[in-house]
Amino acid sequence: MPQEKVAVLGAGLMGHGIAQIFAAAGHEVALYDTSAEILKTAPERIRAIFKLLDQDESLASNVRLEADFDRAFADADLVVEAAPEKLPVKQEIFSRLEKATRREAILASNTSALPITEIARPVKTGDRVVGTHFWNPPHLIPLVEVVQAERTSAATIAKTMAMLEAAGKSPVHVKRDVPGFIGNRLQHALKREAIAIVADGICDAETLDKVVKDGFGARLGILGPLEQSDLIGLNITLDVHATLLKHLNRDTEPHPYLVEKVKKGETGMKVGKGFMDWTPEQAAAVRERVNRLLVEAARARAKARTKAKV
Repeated sequence: MPQEKVAVLGAGLMGHGIAQIFAAAGHEVALYDTSAEILKTAPERIRAIFKLLDQDESLASNVRLEADFDRAFADADLVVEAAPEKLPVKQEIFSRLEKATRREAILASNTSALPITEIARPVKTGDRVVGTHFWNPPHLIPLVEVVQAERTSAATIAKTMAMLEAAGKSPVHVKRDVPGFIGNRLQHALKREAIAIVADGICDAETLDKVVKDGFGARLGILGPLEQSDLIGLNITLDVHATLLKHLNRDTEPHPYLVEKVKKGETGMKVGKGFMDWTPEQAAAVRERVNRLLVEAARARAKARTKAKV
């Protein structure tokens, strides 16, 4: 894909990782932030990602730091906003971006929860506004949900997905701007049932996680739920649903079990107690395991892409 000019608004947790993705793909990247301190540390954090993934660290030079809003976005082909998850803040940003950018520039929001249609509400040229939900950490998780808002054009969707795919990501087209998009709807449907099972005394939290990890979770990375349904036969899926669905949790509000835990301050690993009890060593081991496995998978994907190019 030809080199494009990308601008990322926000150099924090998500923004610097997004900047690294496009820099590694050979694009010129302007990284903007209102915080001088965050900008100052960005190059080191970006180089650390290149080193972590065994990528060419010289490509980090594709990122230039910008503290001037208009200069950062003036010549961008794609802008990715990675600001805090507050609708009024994002709406104000997109109003400014519309004035600061060329008419042809795509304006993308990295929100994970806010409706793209509402973010785009103040923008007159709404056809160029799109959602790009990168998963955290963006440089390790391949999926990006490309969300079509009410006014998003087909051309905007197509170019955004093409740039992401060329940068080594795995983009999907979310055709309706619904809360949670696709991934979080699926993830929290599972969490709702998981919490209800533990709350009802069917099993403890450790058992539930073991069932997921050692059972259907072991195949989810290679066989999606609808593929699996086709594999076994939709008649079997229908029979199971006829028996099972009426027994599943239907709560439309957070489960009282979860609410009570938060009320008591049992908020997870950071305090040593959540659905399970955690020592600092146990929590650290989980974080290390997750990070190691994500890095190994990301390195493998990067090597595969390099071989494919050769």
